[in-house]
Amino acid sequence: MDGSHTQKLGSRSIAASLNGACVKFGDFTALADISLDIEPGDFWTILGPSGCGKSTMLRLVSDLVPPASGTVEIFGKTTEAARLAREFAFVFQDATLLPWRSALKNVELPLEIGRKRGITIPVGDRTPRELLELVGLKGREDALPHELSGGMRQRVAIARALVCQPKLLLMDEPFGALDEMTRDHLNLQLLDIWKETGTTILFVTHSISESVFLGQKVLMLESNPGRVKEVVDIDLPLPRKIALRDTPQFNTYCARLRELLEEC
Repeated sequence: MDGSHTQKLGSRSIAASLNGACVKFGDFTALADISLDIEPGDFWTILGPSGCGKSTMLRLVSDLVPPASGTVEIFGKTTEAARLAREFAFVFQDATLLPWRSALKNVELPLEIGRKRGITIPVGDRTPRELLELVGLKGREDALPHELSGGMRQRVAIARALVCQPKLLLMDEPFGALDEMTRDHLNLQLLDIWKETGTTILFVTHSISESVFLGQKVLMLESNPGRVKEVVDIDLPLPRKIALRDTPQFNTYCARLRELLEEC
């Protein structure tokens, strides 16, 4: 796949639609001619060399940086309209929890802010307490962030992102600073959450194995400027278990992505 734009802009059957999108910072071109259609319920991982624009792409989709040219639409809306409608949520590498608020109070924060601003916030089928249970933190609702491990704090951040029932979840290396065992556990838990909620996920990572283990598709970006190198379909069975990483098929995908990365 070469990133050709095959679907009509404005189609609500597309979760995220980028058509010739470019991002510039002054004279520097961070992303050039990005054209992709991401369908609802898909799980895409984004891989590429440092500086290729992986995080910038998430910021483009989330209305944090504007396109210098081209268009970006989220569920048929402009990125600004999608942001105001709470169509998406962002999970950063740092959990960014308020240290004086409990886990539960941190999850409730977007709802409180919305009420204070008079904004109607879409609320999902699960309460903040139920979302903490979904991410495996039942019984830790009253814990302050400093009483939680790094992995637990990231789970609180995921629960907070899900509280407004976003259709699209943007994740920028959320597990990059964690140890391997914790990362493996959260990878499995994230796949369970994805299956339960049906949320579309775009997930940035520097790990080839993580990109294959999580993704239905891996978007490989090349640098100078950031462009679509290739989109690799990952045809591996679901649900996935850690033992999958020892299979020849898994290692074949990893080898292919390593070759592409070396070409970038």
